[in-house]
Amino acid sequence: MPSPSPIWSKDRHQDRRPFLLGRNRITAALRRWFAARDFVEVEPAALQVSPGNEAHLHAFATELIGPGGDRQPRYLHTSPEFACKKLLAAGEEKIVAFARVFRNRERGALHAPEFTMLEWYRAGAPWEAVIDDTLALIAEAGRAAGSTGFVWKDRAADPFAAAERVSVVEAFDRFAGIDLAATLGDRDGLAVAATSQGVRIATDDSWSDIFSRVLVERVEPRLGLGQPSVLHSYPVSEAALARPQPSDPRFAERFEVYLCGVELANGFGELTDAAEQERRFGFEMDVKSRVYSERYPIDADFIAALSAMPPASGVALGLDRLAMLATGAPGIEFVQWNPVDTGADR
Repeated sequence: MPSPSPIWSKDRHQDRRPFLLGRNRITAALRRWFAARDFVEVEPAALQVSPGNEAHLHAFATELIGPGGDRQPRYLHTSPEFACKKLLAAGEEKIVAFARVFRNRERGALHAPEFTMLEWYRAGAPWEAVIDDTLALIAEAGRAAGSTGFVWKDRAADPFAAAERVSVVEAFDRFAGIDLAATLGDRDGLAVAATSQGVRIATDDSWSDIFSRVLVERVEPRLGLGQPSVLHSYPVSEAALARPQPSDPRFAERFEVYLCGVELANGFGELTDAAEQERRFGFEMDVKSRVYSERYPIDADFIAALSAMPPASGVALGLDRLAMLATGAPGIEFVQWNPVDTGADR
């Protein structure tokens, strides 16, 4: 098979250009949406002490070299979350960032090692408010792109339709035939339930591993078909940055929004308990150390800032994925002006 022409070739660029211009229209429309609601656009620094502390996210590492030659490890952030929450602690109330973020070990039709994360926060607002924001922004993107519907791999959805809202427990029951609530924290019980439904389980899989496998294989492909889906109320163990629900602390104020089986956004009622957040990060890094033989530092300054942060809700939305669906692009690189060269295009 012949190698594809370079990304800068005129023919290849002309194929991509309509999608890129569509992305620009979407970005401009979303900026207007936030400005009309008095959000302050911020620019979080990408170079951080910690890139984030989720076990299965992988960062790009570098060094900060001082004028005297002293060296300190630093990372490119996987999300602007830590920096944004420090701004909330400083007194900002409604902020939005169109942030370039970096994730290693990620490349494919839906993944890129560098992409734009649209992230916003509302101090003092319940998580339902940012769910409504997310759905409104998806519709706004559809209008800006002139879309009549989103399609991905023969799965279609109307971005303007009323959203389906389904809890994780309901989704596991409906799509996987598993009583998730009955197996919370019971690794063997969940393994038996998953195996009985044809999901392959490894002997060293943890409860979270099994949960993720069922979610990816059985639940996610069935979400966002015909209309947006809001998957909400994750088990607390699967929501390291979200606060527990007051009505049932086994579950967290975490949601994800899907269209065409594609996850577009991940949001929380934010955890502000500094001691609990540090404990959760420690657990996540223990998992990372066991699985990948590495761990990232915990940003002590971020933990300290949580003590001053007001109650808030926030969302991270993949702008590239949204632009891809709204413009009908066949993959994420079609809506990135300069996709990262990993050598695969040569």
